[in-house]
Amino acid sequence: MKTKVGIIGGAGYTAGELLRLLIHHPHVEIGFVHSTSNAGNPITDIHEGLIGDTDLVFTDRYDLHQVDALFLCSAHGDSRQFIESNDIPGSLKIIDLAMDYRHKATAGGFVYGLPELNKPAIQKAVRIANPGCFATAIQLALLPMADKNVLKHEIHVHAITGSTGAGVKPAATSHFSWRNNNISVYKAFEHQHLQEICESLNQAASKINFIPVRGDFARGIFASVYTECDWSLEEATQVYSNFYKDAAFTFLTDKNIALKQVVNTNKCVLHLEKHDNKLLILSVIDNLLKGASGQAVQNFNLMFGWDEKAGLNLKPSAF
Repeated sequence: MKTKVGIIGGAGYTAGELLRLLIHHPHVEIGFVHSTSNAGNPITDIHEGLIGDTDLVFTDRYDLHQVDALFLCSAHGDSRQFIESNDIPGSLKIIDLAMDYRHKATAGGFVYGLPELNKPAIQKAVRIANPGCFATAIQLALLPMADKNVLKHEIHVHAITGSTGAGVKPAATSHFSWRNNNISVYKAFEHQHLQEICESLNQAASKINFIPVRGDFARGIFASVYTECDWSLEEATQVYSNFYKDAAFTFLTDKNIALKQVVNTNKCVLHLEKHDNKLLILSVIDNLLKGASGQAVQNFNLMFGWDEKAGLNLKPSAF
């Protein structure tokens, strides 16, 4: 028997990726894809890559009692408004891809959905706050150190992201003519993902100096993270290998890594280097998959007891 799901905010990038995954998921039936502005139109009018894969049509109506799970793909701030203004069945499992419930003080019963950190809690959860894309890449780089309580010094992060991280609506800094052959820093030291990163790492002694960068490519995040650490490279490798030995999608390699290894997949690939007393951790993910929709499906699988990799056996697009 398949699990019936609904999608709110069906016209954006994360919804498009979610649909691509769920249409081919062995345990899913899509009940509705909600988009007020596109109601009545085929979803392939917006998500053109799905032509030939589905006949689904956008709707401006939904019945939350007719689905088992709900994915919220609307803009930040809209998820809380949606939940507060609707009669939500107690049995309905919700995965929110916005940032509305990621912070502990305002979580309202939502579990933070980073499987490498909270897998047992996710398996029991009814409501999941899907992590941010930068937050995912950076936390996966640092969680093994946080687990050993060795994040005692300042942490420096330089992370570059693709243009899809800005969302589907055009902006001055997402036009091709501006973004192509160009990079720029934004929200230095004050990016909104910092709070969820710090809450998960729970290392009060550490200050995170985070420089986000807009890249001139469409998708992916490449994070370079370094901090002082007394471990040798061999010791660090052993700690990271042990921490992620059972992780479904996070992998450590002793070879240098590149963004194209993970684009179009739900993987995070990590690489460690030791330079004097500094440990450098390189972390790469696809911002729309492991950083958003792929991780949402991973959480969905855990919540419903499916194979964690169901619907997520994806091939990198560049190889």
